Amino acid sequence: MTSPLFPPEVLALRERYRAFMAEHVYPVEAALDREDAAADALVEELRARARAEGLWAPHVPPEAGGTGRGFLAYACLNEEIGRSVWAQLVFNCQAPDAGNAEILHLHGTDTQRDRFLAPLVAGDLRSFFSMTEPEVAGSDPTTLQTRAVLDGDEWVIDGHKWFSSGAEGAGFGIVFAVTDPDAEPHRRGTMILVPADTPGFEIVRAVPVLGHAGRGWATHCEVRYTGVRVPAGYALGERGDAFRIAQQRLGPGRIHHVMRWLGQMQRAFELMCSYALEREAFGGPLAEKQAVQTWIADSAAEIQACRLLTMDAARKIDVGSEARVEISLLKVYAARVLNEVIDRAVQVHGARGLTDETPLARMALMARGGRIYDGPDEVHRVAAARRILKSFAVGDGWRFE
Repeated sequence: MTSPLFPPEVLALRERYRAFMAEHVYPVEAALDREDAAADALVEELRARARAEGLWAPHVPPEAGGTGRGFLAYACLNEEIGRSVWAQLVFNCQAPDAGNAEILHLHGTDTQRDRFLAPLVAGDLRSFFSMTEPEVAGSDPTTLQTRAVLDGDEWVIDGHKWFSSGAEGAGFGIVFAVTDPDAEPHRRGTMILVPADTPGFEIVRAVPVLGHAGRGWATHCEVRYTGVRVPAGYALGERGDAFRIAQQRLGPGRIHHVMRWLGQMQRAFELMCSYALEREAFGGPLAEKQAVQTWIADSAAEIQACRLLTMDAARKIDVGSEARVEISLLKVYAARVLNEVIDRAVQVHGARGLTDETPLARMALMARGGRIYDGPDEVHRVAAARRILKSFAVGDGWRFE
């Protein structure tokens, strides 16, 4: 097995993930979708099996407790992992834990890594990322209102957040709080670690998203911080570093999402093609209808373009490039392709595509949020355009490399 994109050992590892998915994940997706106590037990059984087979935490390197080999390799693996929403949890590389693990690895002190990172990567607890607030626009973090005041050797946090994904049942969260309100806008905030059992921390509710509230890791929670006290040593990085750390977290986090979407796109594409050949209407299989052929051709081109954009951005991150323009453009393009490919697959399946007879309905439910979370499309377009124009303004131009 060879590929111009990936070395043989990564392709071999992808085959191991593919085999695990076929044998252990796909056959039980319906049971997992019930999100009950039996599903929880099944998840733990699968996680133990994945850990035993050396397929654990592929998003972080071995020195952080994972099995990661870099962004490009992780992108390759996610063409399999991303095909099922449950697989990221099974292999312990689910959002938001993956991004939280990365910034703890990069910015955490030894004490913070022992207290929070080690059990997170080991799968002994989950985490959440608490940034967005209902009172202000999430697309403009300079308007955040949650405050943290240093009182002796403790931070005292007061505020109101929502879309703190995965907060239900999590062991801790990373909270974006304003610590220096009079500083320039991008130096006002600090990331602070908050154990979930700290007095004053409250989960108000799991916010239903498109009619689905979820449970546990799949929740998007509204939370309150009322006089929450944590040690001063629980601040991540330096005081005022929240924006810088957020960019380092959300950049890789965005490409993590796209990596998973590659798997979703390809699975939806396969379902569309297979059903088009199988289903007959108006005197022949759907595969003979020109509209369906157009959807298939467009989807094939768009998926491959998205793959290559993803691998290029991952390669640049691996060699130390910031790749902020590439990630912004990729996030916008991939979210659109994801929604369109899934929608075409649903259309080919007709009414069946809206049911739970296939994975498509759940995939469609989750895909729409991709154009909003981790920055809406419009913000990414503006950010990318500004950076490109700035490069032209100083005489550097822009090279497509």
